[in-house]
Amino acid sequence: MSNIDKRNHLDETPFSYRVNKDKTIFLEYYGRQVKILRGKEAEKFLRKMNEAENEKDVQLLMAKITGNFKRGNEREAKGKGKDNNTK
Repeated sequence: MSNIDKRNHLDETPFSYRVNKDKTIFLEYYGRQVKILRGKEAEKFLRKMNEAENEKDVQLLMAKITGNFKRGNEREAKGKGKDNNTK
C-alpha cells in the first residue's frame, strides 16, 4: 500500500462516514459531504469496511469510492468556465 499513498495524506484521516437510520451512507472529506451511498452500493461499502484491517485501509477504501476528485489542478481550472467568455 505504500505505493498508493506516497505522500501519506491518508495518515491525517481526511475521510469519514455517517450511516443514517435508513442505511444511507454519507461520505465526508474533511467534514464536507462528497458522496451519498444507498441500497446495494451502501451494503457493499459496509461489508468492505468490516473487512478492512486498519485505519489506513479504511481511508483508502473511502478515497477510492469517492473518486478521484482531488487532482491538484483545482486552482488552474478555477478561472475557466462559462463566466470567462471574452469577446
